[in-house]
Amino acid sequence: MDLNSWFEKAIPVDEYIDNMKTHKEGLLEVYRKFELSEPQRASLEEVKGRKLRVIGLTEDWCGDAMLNNPILLKIAEAADMEVRFLLRDSNLELMDQYLTNGTSRAIPIYIFIDAEGEEYAVWGPRAPKVQDFVDRGRAALPEKDAPDFEEKQKAFYRDLVASYRTDKGVWQTVSESIIQKIV
Repeated sequence: MDLNSWFEKAIPVDEYIDNMKTHKEGLLEVYRKFELSEPQRASLEEVKGRKLRVIGLTEDWCGDAMLNNPILLKIAEAADMEVRFLLRDSNLELMDQYLTNGTSRAIPIYIFIDAEGEEYAVWGPRAPKVQDFVDRGRAALPEKDAPDFEEKQKAFYRDLVASYRTDKGVWQTVSESIIQKIV
């Protein structure tokens, strides 16, 4: 299937959000509180004429999607891009074309396509600075066979998702990374 067909298959943003069960409140919180900077808005002006659209591979249980999706939506609004979402687990044929490091079905993945349906850019699953932070946090966990590994891992991810909901610096890092891909 070509990217235009995937875009047509994808669900509109409102429908995706309405059907969310896990991180809906967090996504809406980030969406309400996040604002693009004036320089970011200005840089997105040049994107408007490109008639880009976005296919977002996502799942509502994903903390990274909870962070990145609302920021993508604000960017899309400023750049006149239509966004639609596909659930990763129901669309592995497309997901497997966009594996992270060639092996991982990490999400979200944003596929920016032009008016003809050609791939323009791909972003995801994390901004490089956010990935560095996550890598450092994982490295600080005890060994996997340690008795407290599972407890510490859960605490790390719980704290990470909590910071995603409130850390405006992380929001700016994500927005800068996405914008850099499309400008």
